This record gives sequence, structure tokens and C-alpha cells, in this order.
Amino acid sequence: MSLHIPFDNSYARLPDRLFTRQAPVPVASPGWIALNDRLARDLDLDAQALRSDEGLRVFAGNAVPDGAAPLAQLYAGHQFGQWNPQLGDGRAILLGEILGPDGIRRDIALKGSGRTPYSRMGDGRAWLGPVIREYIMSEAMHALGVPTTRALAAVTTGEEVIRETVLPGAVLTRVAQSHIRVGTFQILTARGDHDGLRALADHTMARHYPDAGSVPEMLAQMVARQADLIARWMSLGFIHGVMNTDNCSVAGETIDYGPCAFMDGYHPGRVFSSIDAHGRYAYGNQPQVALWNIAQFATALVPLMPNQDRAVEDFTAIINRFADLYQSAWLDRFGAKIGLAEPTPEDRALIEALLTAMSAAGTDFTNGFRALAEDAPERSGADADWIARWRARGPDLSVAAAANPVVVPRLHRIEATITAAMAGDLSVFDDMLTVVTAPFEPDPALAKIHVAPPAGHEKVDKTFCGT
Repeated sequence: MSLHIPFDNSYARLPDRLFTRQAPVPVASPGWIALNDRLARDLDLDAQALRSDEGLRVFAGNAVPDGAAPLAQLYAGHQFGQWNPQLGDGRAILLGEILGPDGIRRDIALKGSGRTPYSRMGDGRAWLGPVIREYIMSEAMHALGVPTTRALAAVTTGEEVIRETVLPGAVLTRVAQSHIRVGTFQILTARGDHDGLRALADHTMARHYPDAGSVPEMLAQMVARQADLIARWMSLGFIHGVMNTDNCSVAGETIDYGPCAFMDGYHPGRVFSSIDAHGRYAYGNQPQVALWNIAQFATALVPLMPNQDRAVEDFTAIINRFADLYQSAWLDRFGAKIGLAEPTPEDRALIEALLTAMSAAGTDFTNGFRALAEDAPERSGADADWIARWRARGPDLSVAAAANPVVVPRLHRIEATITAAMAGDLSVFDDMLTVVTAPFEPDPALAKIHVAPPAGHEKVDKTFCGT
């Protein structure tokens, strides 16, 4: 092929029991939804070449570029707390890895690329809605400064996908520092594959934790990354929705945008996932779930240690650092949101009082905090006493402005974008992408409809995995 992607595929050199080598399944008639020119340039890829007919075939799975080593990855996981001994890429193919100009290795993978040995009764395909949702959400999260997978391209397939009804098919090209999950470690430990576990741990340390000279240090650094990541989610009102261990990246990135959402009206018990009947992954539970996932990662690492009883003690001490790390990151994030560049522990009460008032009033999370940056605290849901205390604290409105976006990708606007795309109108998608990738200074003309919370008939209360 004339399209050149400089692959260097280290995961494919791991023991082959960690994956199945398989090319993506071709589609009938691919067409463009989007190509992320900016990301392509950041990866030192030729955006013009990627936009060619040849690039379209690659992103649809109809052609495998030279140097690729396509495979579907194997993993297991706890899903809603219940152990599933074998999962894996049921609708994704890792094409390969590239080294960017920044020296960071990244995966390029197709999502919705056909059935694999891990599909479990599924068709291995994706429909247009989840592809558009993940493209918008992941690029918005990147613009908001949250570690995340990215969207390089999205294409239609010219084929139908059967879910509850007949829907148009699509494929997303996802870029990630890796697709190694907590569940990737768990399956090797569960199978007693200590050689495979050691190979995976060595690979993960070299790739994601090069400064870690040992397994305990890798765990410690992973704890710190997760604490920071969850604090960022919480400060933006983001709900992941399905924090299973197979959806927890050991690289510390947000991955798998299925039943996710940014809250409108604030409430710590808010749930959007249609399958989260008991609120396990509610907004306010996310820190505890992250800690639980880290504990499963640590458990999977124990067989690598020469003294396993001692390892359990040492790992427990490392895991217990999460609470302090998270609380410190939370205070920094929320302190900035109320205009405090250097919040103190005493400021926690001020922040929590505001959140209590916002919950009682049903204040829109994004707009309520943005009101502080605009020196309009009365719009936040706070009472006069809180406002007086806040002003006495001497907030810096520029700090608040830098911490509080004007827009986030709201669910009802994503649904409107999907509806338009299904009717053949991608201009709504283009406009929304333009707005949410400049969340602090969006185009005023385009941003108007994205700032307003949903009207009653626009509210979206449930989101779905899209599988």
C-alpha cells in the first residue's frame, strides 16, 4: 500500500495466548464521517494520505496497511462486581502501534470491525450512534484536559446493524496509549499463567511506567494516576457509567465511552447507565469503585512477588494511599472551580456546602460552577451566607474561568447529533465537535444551544452500551 503508517508492534511480540491474530472483517460500502486532522498531525501522520480512498478502506477494515499486526486482545474482568473469566475484544481489532514525535507509544485500533473469537454471540459491529458518541466524548475530554483515548477517524459501513431495530453501521478508529486493562492481568492470574503475567508486567512497566523499577512501584504509580483521573472526572460532573475492571486502563486513561454522561442537574447519586440498576457506578461512587478496581489489579500482581504474604501487606499499604491522593486532587480541582489557586483543607467545607446547595436546588453542574467565574454566584444555587463566605475568601475569577468550561457535550445534544447523522446530516456533528473541543472559549454563535440544559422534552435519562 502507498499509505504509510510507521508501525512498531510491541504487544504483538508478547506470548500469543494474550490475543488472537485476526484481520478486521471488511464492510460493504465505507463512507466518511470524520477524520481528526489535528490528531493525525500530532502523531506525525499524513492527514491528506489518511483522507484518501486508501485511508478510508483502512479505517473501515477493508484493507490492512503495511506493517500492521492486527489482533484481538484477550482479557477477563469484574462486571458490576461479578467475575467473568473470559472477555476480550469482541468487536475491536488492534491494528498496531506507533511511536509519536513525543516518544509515546500509542495503539491504533478499529472498534466495530467484526466478529472475533471473543464476540460471545455478538456480531462484532457498532452502529452509528455509539461511534458518534465516543468520537465527541473522547475529543471533548481531551480538550478538557482529562487523560483519555482519542478518536482518529469514524466511517460508515454501508451495512445494517440489528439491535432493537435496524440501524446504520459504523467503525471508530481509536488511539490509546494502550488497551491493556486490569482485566488483562486478571485473566493470566486466574489461569495460573505466571510466565505470561511476568511478560505482561514487564511490557506494561516499560511502556507506561518506565521509572518504576519494580512491581510495587508500578502499582504505586498506577494508584496515583487513578486518583488524579477520578478527581478530574468528578470536577467535571462526568459519569463513566460502566467502571468494570475490563474498562479500567492501566495507563490511567479514560477508556470505553459506553453509557457515559456529563450531569445536567447535580446530584451525587446520578446514574445514566440503563444496566446499572443498583447505582454501583453512580457519580458519587466513582472514587470507591476506582479503589476497588485498583485492589483487583494488586491482587492480580501478587503471584509475581517472591513472598506473597508480604506482598499482600505491602500492596495493601500502597492501595491505602489512594484515599489521601484522591482527596488532595479533589481539593485542588474543586478549589480551582471556586476560584482558589491554593485551597486549604479548611476550604473543603466551603466547597461541600456549595455542592449541597446545588443538589438541593437541582443546579446545573456546568452552568452553576461557570457562574462563579462570571461573578454571578447567585446562579450557582448558593444562598447569601455562602456567597458572603466565598467573597470573603477572595476568589480569583480567572482561576475559576480556567477550571470551569462553558460547554460540555450534553446528552441531549449528542442525541440530536446522532438523529441528524442518521438522516444524512453531518453538519450538526461538525458543529458540536467544534464547540466541545474549545470548551472554555467556544464559538459564541455555535455554543448557544450547547450551554442551555435540556428542556423537559429533551432530557435523556438513560444511556446504553451500544453493543
